[in-house]
Amino acid sequence: MDFHNFLKFIPKIAKENLPATIAHAKMAPIGRMDILEKLTLEKNEPKRAAVMMLFYPKDNETHLVLIVRNSYPGVHSSQIAFPGGKVEISDKDLQETALRETEEEIGVKKHQIEVVRAFTEIYIPPSNFLVSPFLGISQSNLEFVLQEDEVAGIIEFPLKDFLDENIIVTRRLKTSYSIAIDVPAFLVKEHIVWGATAMMLSELKETIKKVL
Repeated sequence: MDFHNFLKFIPKIAKENLPATIAHAKMAPIGRMDILEKLTLEKNEPKRAAVMMLFYPKDNETHLVLIVRNSYPGVHSSQIAFPGGKVEISDKDLQETALRETEEEIGVKKHQIEVVRAFTEIYIPPSNFLVSPFLGISQSNLEFVLQEDEVAGIIEFPLKDFLDENIIVTRRLKTSYSIAIDVPAFLVKEHIVWGATAMMLSELKETIKKVL
C-alpha cells in the first residue's frame, strides 16, 4: 500500500477498538491461552518491557520493521521480534521504553517516530515478561543502524504482504517447553515469526483490516 494512502487510515486506527485476546488466540501456541487465563500476574511479579511496531515508507510503499535477535543463552535467542526491550529506571513510562529501545537497537531516533497508540499488553510465560506494544509511524525513509551485540539483522516487511492471509502457516518447532510442537506462525521472507510476536502481529493485522 502506498504510504501516503496508509497515513489516511491512521486516525481510524488510533480510535479503533482493539481485538485483544481474540486476535492473540489466533496465533497463540497450543496451551498458551489456557495458561494466560489461569494466570495471576501479581503472583508472578513479571518484568516489564515495551516494543515498537513501526511503519515507515520505503520506495513509497508502507513497510513494518522487525528484527532478528542474536543467538544467546536465553529463551528468545535468534527469534524474530519487534525492536524493544526491558524497562530502565530512567524511563518515564512504557512508551519511553519503546522509543529508547528502538533507537538503541535499530538507530531510529525518538524524534523520527510519532506514537499512534498503545496496543494490548501480552504476558510471555517462558521469560516472565509483560510486554506493552506501541504502534508508531515514521514519515521519512529510514536508515537502520543495528546494535550488533543484540540485533543480527532486520526484516523490512511490506504491509501488502502482512495483510496477505497466505503468510499464516503452521510449523513444528522446538520450544522452551516442548521438543516438538505445532505452532501457528507468520512466514515472513522465509523467517518463521511465532509466539508473542506473532500474537502481537495478529492484533495489529486485525485492527488494520477493520479500518481499510
